[in-house]
Amino acid sequence: MTLIYWDHAATTPPFDEVVDTMAEVMKLHYANPSALHRSGEAAAKLQKRAREVCAAALDVQPDEIVFTSGATEGNNMAIKGAAMQYSSRGKHIITTGIEHPSVYECCRQLETLGWEVTYLPVDAEGMVDLAALSEAVRKDTVLVSIMHVNNETGAVQPLADVGRIVKERNPRTLLHIDGVQGFGKVPVSLSGWQADLYSLSAHKFNGPRGMGVLYIRRGVQLFPLISGGSQESGHRAGTENVAGAVAMSKAMRLSRENQPELYARMTEIRELLFQGIRKIPGLVLNSSEQSAPHIIHFSYPGLKPEVMVHALEEMGMLVSTKSACSSKLSEPSRVLLAMGKDLEAASSGIRISLGKEHQLGDAARLVEVLAKVCGNLRPIIEREGNRR
Repeated sequence: MTLIYWDHAATTPPFDEVVDTMAEVMKLHYANPSALHRSGEAAAKLQKRAREVCAAALDVQPDEIVFTSGATEGNNMAIKGAAMQYSSRGKHIITTGIEHPSVYECCRQLETLGWEVTYLPVDAEGMVDLAALSEAVRKDTVLVSIMHVNNETGAVQPLADVGRIVKERNPRTLLHIDGVQGFGKVPVSLSGWQADLYSLSAHKFNGPRGMGVLYIRRGVQLFPLISGGSQESGHRAGTENVAGAVAMSKAMRLSRENQPELYARMTEIRELLFQGIRKIPGLVLNSSEQSAPHIIHFSYPGLKPEVMVHALEEMGMLVSTKSACSSKLSEPSRVLLAMGKDLEAASSGIRISLGKEHQLGDAARLVEVLAKVCGNLRPIIEREGNRR
């Protein structure tokens, strides 16, 4: 049986060119880029070039790019670093109730340390309440952190409006964007959003695990979370991962180049999946037509999501529930509850996420399998419902 992987929002298979590049750099350019000898200088040149390529992919300057281990570190670096650096301005932060755990839990932690956090509401499609944002920004608001694309439902936030509101209300308030699920899938415009900070993780755009980017706009200072060296312009101490940086830069370049074609193909596939899911009794779509095309989320109220995941797996389809960082937790989806979904819908969510290898035929097969699985599971749900 051939397995079809529908979990690209969790992690993506690296481009073949990325694997080859990383292996080559690890083998030939293993020297420490901070060393003074010629091998160190060669590694430093590769690191410099990788930074330039990453900057070009985001239309920013190389000195605004900091290499990290991924977006969990990048989000923590942005939020905690800004909070500590600018605490003299105030101790108020704004975010939403649908952020990735690496943002949400970071803000919760800061609350225990004395910061005040406002969690903005969202509507039934997961879109942030812009009026609430305007009311929430204050003189002591240090940071606003809002994701680009939601990792569960694919909701795309109106970041140009967000940036305009934030900067009109308080020009000194920093705007951080968790860009993990957007880059390479939908258009990105850091200048159009007036972003000060932007986090990425390489393994979400067919790059290597353990590498990420944090864009820090010129003039913005962050309190470093990791001390012990002057690497990354003092933002992040530790010996640089040259091979990872070079491989990630290649993945960023390829993803940026392929994004328009991928978006068009994923939109076609998404429409086919939407049509199929709507025809299956019992399924409830949680993603909307305005969502990013690579994430499709639905619920089957009354069924534990792991039952659906394993039933689909038995027929060759690999899907997931919520964020991979919290998929093993049994709690209902915080994101769906924030969108106003009831407890049953929030406790039975399934996520399908597309990648570069998917074709329309794969989607047709998934719909066929999903209909069969739901038909097999429906009597079980009905029996359980009658026992309540």
